[in-house]
Amino acid sequence: MGKPLLGISMMAEAEFVSAILPLLQTNLVDVLEWSFDTMNTDEPDWLSNLLDFYAGNNRLIGHGVYYSLFDARWTERQRLWLEKLKNEVHRRNYNHITEHFGFMNTSNFHQGVPLPVSLHPKTLQIGKDRLYRLQEAVQIPVGIENLAFSFSIDDVMEQGVFLDKLTEDTNGFLILDLHNIYCQACNFEVEIEDIIKLYPLDKVREVHLSGGSWQESIYGKKMIRRDTHDDAIPEDILTVFSSVLSQCKNLQYVIVERLGHTIDTEEKKENFLNDFSKVKILIEASDQCIQQKKNWTKKEIRFPKAPLEDLVLYEEQVRLTKLLFDRAEVASIRNQEFYYFKTENWDQEMILTAQNIIKKWNPY
Repeated sequence: MGKPLLGISMMAEAEFVSAILPLLQTNLVDVLEWSFDTMNTDEPDWLSNLLDFYAGNNRLIGHGVYYSLFDARWTERQRLWLEKLKNEVHRRNYNHITEHFGFMNTSNFHQGVPLPVSLHPKTLQIGKDRLYRLQEAVQIPVGIENLAFSFSIDDVMEQGVFLDKLTEDTNGFLILDLHNIYCQACNFEVEIEDIIKLYPLDKVREVHLSGGSWQESIYGKKMIRRDTHDDAIPEDILTVFSSVLSQCKNLQYVIVERLGHTIDTEEKKENFLNDFSKVKILIEASDQCIQQKKNWTKKEIRFPKAPLEDLVLYEEQVRLTKLLFDRAEVASIRNQEFYYFKTENWDQEMILTAQNIIKKWNPY
């Protein structure tokens, strides 16, 4: 029994390390989350030692970014990703591993932001197949994080159900990222609490808290909220966090996220430390206690040796990503003949936002 553990999403940048040093020196960081697939170079010794220290004390959790759960074709990239992850889990003791909802696609477009898929028997099958393989590779609990970006209100309202169905066969769990839900609430003018209650909150094992930024509206109607992890946690999120603490009875970890290169002034460092302190106070003040931890048991699942693929969905994912990359007219995208994507219902602001994000990550 006890309160959920408070930690940070670890970054390797010097500015970030400088900012969190006071927290590490005073033993305030209960748990580290490490995005094991984001380092393009070898880990520096100090980082390896820090991760090993937390792993050795059963206080390390892993977060993947680039697996791409809903790619409709199984790629060599995904196979290698799983192999690297398997080695990482053998090397270090992770309490669990998580990944993002959505797909990052194919060809040269796999960098950037995961794009959503709609709930359909075939997309659900693809997601479950990829999740089975991830689960098989690590042999520890596997969870999925809800997505910030949505093309339509339908995506927003069905994501909780989709995640519930997706994780049922693997005894999986959810990360509830409150800033991701805040983005959806702002962009589609829905109350944040009304979205939260659509999620299977008994499956929430981890909560993410972060800030973001506002993007000027193309049409002048409203500002678009982006999940950029580069600012303080909004007060609205801290307010709703208190009620989430009492609703998520199986919550074990609360992670504060911030991109490493964005804490580049003393004021930003102070804001980050203040955020961490506010979250700690809210956890301590809550009546939420971790329930007696159930021993996680891996479900034995039979799935085909060959990964499931769907060439129609694959073609549509490639075509959609290319249309966004090429900045096709919004009307052209909405009028496309798609089977799996209901582009006619998509919000024009969100189509343009997706184009901006993809261009940012693939400038050439």
